[in-house]
Amino acid sequence: MSGRALFCLLFSGVVACAADYDGPRPPKPDLLYLVHADNLIPTELGDAKNEKGDTYVVAGAASSARTPLAEPILIMQSDRLNPESIELYRFDVKNGHRETTVSSRKRGAGRPLHLQVTKLDRNLYRIEAAETLDNGEYCLTPAGSSRVFCFEVY
Repeated sequence: MSGRALFCLLFSGVVACAADYDGPRPPKPDLLYLVHADNLIPTELGDAKNEKGDTYVVAGAASSARTPLAEPILIMQSDRLNPESIELYRFDVKNGHRETTVSSRKRGAGRPLHLQVTKLDRNLYRIEAAETLDNGEYCLTPAGSSRVFCFEVY
């Protein structure tokens, strides 16, 4: 089989799989939703305040969006938000608020956790933690943005 024919066969298989998605669809674009079977739970949308250099703070000690899944799956209908730019961070809870340090260093604290992004359909994406998350507070954020989508793993 020639390389071109193999490519066409593989590409048509990928397109067919994407068109077969029949799960729940987000009611609002550019908002991330936790997937619990056929239910979608909106993440807590907010803005992180920059404090003390690389430290970002979100009001409140806990998110209203909660999941028992240690490897949560989220879904997003993209309009303006690029799903490939989203990063996952763990919060520390201190003095009644959540905070995280974002660092450009290659090692140590402040590095984003691993995510896997899969296109399901036109502008529909599945975003999942590619590692097990401990119980605690987390946020997803587009790289370079103060916009956060918070949730808790319990």
